[in-house]
Order: sequence, then structure tokens, then C-alpha cells
Amino acid sequence: MIGLFDSGVGGLSVWRELYREFPDEKYLYFSDAGYCPYGPKSKEEIIERARVITEYLMAAGAEIIVVACNTATAAAIEYLRKNYEIPFVGMEPAVKPAAINTKTGAIGVLATKGTFKGELYLRTLHKFALNAKVLEQVGEGLVELVENGELDSEYAKRLIGSYIIPMLDQNVDHIVLGCTHYPFLEDIIKGFAGDAVTIVNPAPAIARRAGEVLSQRRAAVATRGATCVKSDGSRLKTNTFVTTGDNIGVMKSMVAEIAPCEYNDFAFKKI
Repeated sequence: MIGLFDSGVGGLSVWRELYREFPDEKYLYFSDAGYCPYGPKSKEEIIERARVITEYLMAAGAEIIVVACNTATAAAIEYLRKNYEIPFVGMEPAVKPAAINTKTGAIGVLATKGTFKGELYLRTLHKFALNAKVLEQVGEGLVELVENGELDSEYAKRLIGSYIIPMLDQNVDHIVLGCTHYPFLEDIIKGFAGDAVTIVNPAPAIARRAGEVLSQRRAAVATRGATCVKSDGSRLKTNTFVTTGDNIGVMKSMVAEIAPCEYNDFAFKKI
């Protein structure tokens, strides 16, 4: 089983890619909506939440844990790897492909304050983007839009435009989505950016990496796609979504958009 966690529903953008790649795998998704957003919280607060969630996922039988949150990865993944034997896959800042492929020499990064302050982001920037002009923009309020299911409102468009248009004025040709919530706003972002700008969503690459880590963990690729069945031959509920907050309605709606045919086989609960 793959465990995933995020401050809220943003990590569903990673689960979406995992589910597409490995539809027969079993997933437990932990939405820490009772403590969302993580962006303004201290490193110590985020580490404590990550510790509590990790122990919950491990007790439930997770074989690997995907930290499906850029802010939590930046603050806590080193602590988690030092203190737990289970493998962790974190969100890598996708600056590298943007910096390598830019034609204008300018790239934009949309992220939270916590991600921008994290050592992982700074190391990646220093390693891959020294020759690029990097425009950093804190996406203040975007996490809340997604958490409220406000993915196409006029307010959302105005707010996103206020972040994207200044980047375009600086001739960026790549915009990196540095928070797992932001792919759910990608249509609006593309509406401003147009076809000439590449939107870099790291979730597909993270999903592939998680599959590799899970295969290594099991030491046999063949076991990765095993399907769990009931005695009558139908699938068990192989996807469970839990939350510490009051966002089950939004979570159900987003999951139903991602997997409409299988949605009724999934379980949702508040803990």
C-alpha cells in the first residue's frame, strides 16, 4: 500500500498521477485539513504533524510514504528519513527541467513561503538555475482556493492573474508549479500564459519515482500491480481518503472528477 499525505487536498494531484500509473495499487491518502495551510507554520510545527501522520500511515500498513506536499517536504523529509525506516518520496522542486529547457533565459516559480525558504529548493536553484533568471512568486491564497473547491471563480482568475501576468511581463517561458495544490488551477494559469509558456507540474515524475521505490521495497516488480479482490471477484476498496478537517465534501468532489467510474469503490472518513 502507498501512503500519501498533504496539508489538505492538494496532494490529490499526486494521487491522480499515481492512480493513472498504478490503478490496481492500494492507496491511503491523509488530508491534514485541520491544520491547513502549512505554508505559514514553523518548521517545528510541520515536522510534528509529519511525525503524527507518518505513524498513522505506518500503522495502517503503508509500504512507502509519499510526502505529497512541497512545504512538508521542505520542512520535514530529512527528519522523517532519519527517524523512520520506511522509504519516503518527496516533492522535488521542478526547477531543473525549466532551467534546462528555457529559451528566453527566464523562468517563473509559483510556490509557498515554506518551499522558497527550504534548503532543498535553494540547493536545486544553486545547482541548476545559476544561468537562468528566476522569478519567484508566493501564491498567497491559492491553497485556500483549492481547499474551498473554488477552481474557476472570477476571484480565482483575478488572483492568479495578479501572480502570472508580472512573470509574463518578464518574458518567462516556463512556470514551475511549486505546490501540489496548484495543478488544480492549471487551466486558469494556462489561460493567462498561453501556448508559448510551458507549465511544469512535477507530479507525474514523482508518481513514477514512487513506483520505482515501491518496486525496490517489494524486491519484485510483479507484485506491484497485484489486484485485491473480494470472494465474488469484485475489487475491494483499494483507495481510502481520511482527513483531520471538514473537507470531505470537497475531497469527494475532486476524487470523483479524477476517477468517476471507480469513485463508489472508495472510502472517505474524518479522523
